[in-house]
Amino acid sequence: MSVFASLVERLADLLQPLFGASAAAAAIILFTALVRLLVHPLSRAAARGQKARTALQPRIAELRRKHARDPEKLQRAVLELHSEAKVSPLSGCLPMLFQLPAFFLLYHLFSGSSAGDLLSHRLLTAPLGGRWADALGDGGPLGGAGLVYAALFALVAAVAFVSYRVNRRALADRPPLPAADEGPQLPGLGAVTRVMPFMSFLTLVTVAVVPLAAALYVVTSTTWSVAERALLYR
Repeated sequence: MSVFASLVERLADLLQPLFGASAAAAAIILFTALVRLLVHPLSRAAARGQKARTALQPRIAELRRKHARDPEKLQRAVLELHSEAKVSPLSGCLPMLFQLPAFFLLYHLFSGSSAGDLLSHRLLTAPLGGRWADALGDGGPLGGAGLVYAALFALVAAVAFVSYRVNRRALADRPPLPAADEGPQLPGLGAVTRVMPFMSFLTLVTVAVVPLAAALYVVTSTTWSVAERALLYR
């Protein structure tokens, strides 16, 4: 068993008086929330960087008009502008990259053999090591485990809808640049931008195919991300 699995097991022991047989499920949710809380400063840094870059867009558009025929001079001017404003062009990307190892570690913990005895516990009547297909084969969609998944799907759908609204609003609030100032676009970039708000609904597929322990992690982390984004980018 990994060190993280041991921590979750000990947390489950502490939560046993409150949650009984579902203590391990509660421990997974709490542990995921604690990890997201630890990396929250990185998310705040990413939000500050995004807001700062958005504020510079009108000045960058002006530089593009001024140096439209001299790409090298335009690049130097844009870099100088970022340096003057003390904004890194990568300030919104690096914090997210630092968060990825923690997310992959948690997902591996709650979906693999390294989880140890965690997957033998239950959330109400649904085993943490089981999948939605197992629940359908054992009692059907209205059985005990099936109803647990139905509740999870309802929660994920609600969170995905809120995420969709937040992403659409963020795209709508982004100040558009005139066509002449946008510069070259990557092929298919416009289509990707239009599809991005719908990506949150893919969480429904993830919850349906991974073990319940991993599904709890995904639901908790996704809910945290949507709430965090709504707060930081309001």
